Amino acid sequence: MPVNDARPLDGIDLLAVAPAALRDELQKQCRWQRFVPHEQIIDRNDDPDHVYFLVEGRVRVVIYSASGREITFDDLPPGAVFGELSALDKAPRSANVMALTDATVAALPTAVFRSAVTEHPPLALALMVHLVGMVRRANERIMDLSTLGANNRVHAELLRLALHGAQPDGTATIRPIPVHSDIASRVSTTRETVARVLSDLARSGIVVRTTDHLHVADLNRLERLVEDVRGEW
Repeated sequence: MPVNDARPLDGIDLLAVAPAALRDELQKQCRWQRFVPHEQIIDRNDDPDHVYFLVEGRVRVVIYSASGREITFDDLPPGAVFGELSALDKAPRSANVMALTDATVAALPTAVFRSAVTEHPPLALALMVHLVGMVRRANERIMDLSTLGANNRVHAELLRLALHGAQPDGTATIRPIPVHSDIASRVSTTRETVARVLSDLARSGIVVRTTDHLHVADLNRLERLVEDVRGEW
């Protein structure tokens, strides 16, 4: 539970447009939960009884194939919301969500969330923009999976990660160092392929592995590796 005058929902991106009084009211309706790394927060096919606001930590959205293969949709940072799709259509969950780190989550009853959205147009518009962003990212991923070879899909995923830490000098920092199996899960390939691609990039001087991060020494070259192939389609 938040203590004293703490207002943790102020850090939730979706709620930035909501009046402070509304965020305070929503906070009172939340159930506060803490999770440890690898603990499951949402199970696919659960009932859509809550929307979740990620106050602290990071979580991963995944599904598992019939053979048990993990397919990663996204890693969410503090300030994210999840469970909103089922809250809107009242269908069962479409993916699993698990904690990547120690995480604090505020669970808001679906009925309260739906009322807040329908009664506050700026929040409804913010939710629509949020959903449009999900569709755009999904379109990009579908295009990459449909048109790029495995090596180029790894390049594209590294570029996506690098752009979050891009510097004015054309370098970037990816922290923490990407785990081979995580990248493989994102781009539908094998850990061996990811390891080989990273080794090739290191030999070319495009990336440098350090003790705590992956340094992209030439962001422009990495971007060209992706865009040159995309431009062929």
